[in-house]
Amino acid sequence: MKGNPLLLFLVLWPMAGGVLSFMAGRHHKRIRDIIAGAAALAELAAAVWCRGLLGASLALEGVCGLGLNLTLDGFRLIYAVIIAFMWTATTLFSPEYLEHHHNRTRYYLFVLMTEGAIMGVFLSADLYTTFVFFEMMSLFSYIMVVQDETPAARRAAQTYLAIAIIGGLVTLAGLLVLVRQTGTLVIADLAGAVEAMKDRSALYIPGFLVFVGFAAKAAIFPAHIWLPTAHTAAPAPASALLSGLLTKSGLFGILALSAGPFLHDARWGLMLLVLALITMALGAVLAVFSVNIKRTLACSSMSQLGFILTGVAMQCFLGKDNELAVRGTILYMVGHSLIKLVLFLSAGVVHMNTHKLELQDIRGFGRGRPLFLFAFLMGGLGLMGMPLWNGYLGKTLIHEAIVEHIHHIGHAGTGTLGFIMTASAEASLFRAAEWTFLLSGALTTAYVVKLFVVLFVEQPAPGLHEKKCYISPLNAAVLAVSAAVLPLLGCLPYHLADPIAFLGAPFMSGTAGIPQSGPAGSSVSEAAVHHAVSYFSPEALEGAAISIGIGLAVFFLLVRGFLMFTRRWPEWLNLEDRFFRPLIAGALPATGAFFAKRVDRAADAVIRALPFLGALMARVTDLICAGPMDLVLSRAARARFIRPPEDHEFGVYQEEDPEPPLRILLPSTLAYGLAAFALGLLFILAYLI
Repeated sequence: MKGNPLLLFLVLWPMAGGVLSFMAGRHHKRIRDIIAGAAALAELAAAVWCRGLLGASLALEGVCGLGLNLTLDGFRLIYAVIIAFMWTATTLFSPEYLEHHHNRTRYYLFVLMTEGAIMGVFLSADLYTTFVFFEMMSLFSYIMVVQDETPAARRAAQTYLAIAIIGGLVTLAGLLVLVRQTGTLVIADLAGAVEAMKDRSALYIPGFLVFVGFAAKAAIFPAHIWLPTAHTAAPAPASALLSGLLTKSGLFGILALSAGPFLHDARWGLMLLVLALITMALGAVLAVFSVNIKRTLACSSMSQLGFILTGVAMQCFLGKDNELAVRGTILYMVGHSLIKLVLFLSAGVVHMNTHKLELQDIRGFGRGRPLFLFAFLMGGLGLMGMPLWNGYLGKTLIHEAIVEHIHHIGHAGTGTLGFIMTASAEASLFRAAEWTFLLSGALTTAYVVKLFVVLFVEQPAPGLHEKKCYISPLNAAVLAVSAAVLPLLGCLPYHLADPIAFLGAPFMSGTAGIPQSGPAGSSVSEAAVHHAVSYFSPEALEGAAISIGIGLAVFFLLVRGFLMFTRRWPEWLNLEDRFFRPLIAGALPATGAFFAKRVDRAADAVIRALPFLGALMARVTDLICAGPMDLVLSRAARARFIRPPEDHEFGVYQEEDPEPPLRILLPSTLAYGLAAFALGLLFILAYLI
């Protein structure tokens, strides 16, 4: 082991805490909860303390075959702290939420094991290390989805695991090809390794294969099918982690590709942009149609991930002037993680008290509950992109990045997609992307207002206000602190949000970053000043006003009258049931059976041919050996054989020497020995095949 052991502590400590809580939980439930909470708090303290270790690294040579490598830079530090904070919040929230659930000891074990694995993902220095921890995280988090063991949970967990396994195998195949082409999987070295390549077109196939596995975890269309069902079936604290963090682990891999081998690559950016726009719009539409609070938030996560991927795509198009897109991507990722923590915990409060999630059954729950109103309102306004809340910052920067690219095309007269379209066509494409961005934001406003009206405006369903104490003091504090962070970041963008963005920018090869002489909070670089953003200027506020205004119109004209409680997404458009499950359960096994039958028939043909081949080889060997053996026979042995007369077909032996000559015995013995040896080799070969 070479390097700073604290990085290894960040990975292994949560796993050790999970094992300790599991052992304690077999004897005393209260001690189990205390150990789990203490482990999460210790992890948070260690992550914050790592602020002074930027640039630290750790190499575990030979571990998992190729060795594991960890490192800590600004972006990794940001997410190490967010992971530890969110895990602390959900771990402290879980005892009350899971009070009447089964298998709680198992839950804490795998939740903390997942924390260690995802910490390994974000601290990984190379894509092989990322892949190892990524697969560990997928397997551990499966238990978080199937925790309740209801039929819906089992079905959701099956889909989740199938997508994770298939995506992991595809990613591994891509990594094997990528390392052969570039010579390295170190994330920081990939961009430099690719620059030395003469033909980069060969990178697209392995790059796409690696992308598939990460995109599946990030719920990017069309691999998004696991997300709505998994988030709905999992306990609310687990849903907060699935939405806020596990999806970001997929984005981490996509960012590593986009800032590495495909840095400033317009073709790669075009693929990302198309998938981002579809994911963004489809997720928002699904959320509008949903009548289940957790499913609405889950589909919302899918849509928001599309917004973030748009920022990643714009980094590719803007090239070296990608600072706005880089900062927007970082702030959107951070903001969405914190927002979904608050909203899913709020949904958990609803479920704890009502044991229901359908909007019809929980209407009016929030009336007369000011703490719950505060928490949900902070999360909802942040998700809508309301000015003075954190979600507004990232959304504004990504929107400005799109507008900047459109202006660049107009002024320069050329674009980055000249290989497939003219500059005017490219400008039209990005104007369409801008409006898709704004309209998806409008649908976000529509479904957030829908949830707010259901919870706080509608008349309460019978029995919803029977409990006066609907949340414990500890969980109230967790919810209040998590919610208070959102407007704090939004109101102080230059003092809190911008330093976070500048700290993480170098990971994405952003042109803006913190100076080498100081940590976050120091004076920003000259490049940062060049792209200084006035967050509350009329131009910046215009995009938010358009989205929120259209969203309110959509709610009052469409959602309020038609899509509040009864209208659902048409079943015939369900990709999971119509495409993926038939593919995985039907087409793939049928394809495997087809090839298996062909291999079986080929093997049968080989086995039937073995006796013939053996006899043929024996005959050939006999003929080969018969001639040379005449030369090694002794003269005495030759004399003992009497040549027959010309009218006799065969020779005869003398009566005093009844044994056959050596010439007759030795060739046959050697030939058939060699034949048997060859036959054995054939059987071994057939067995190996």
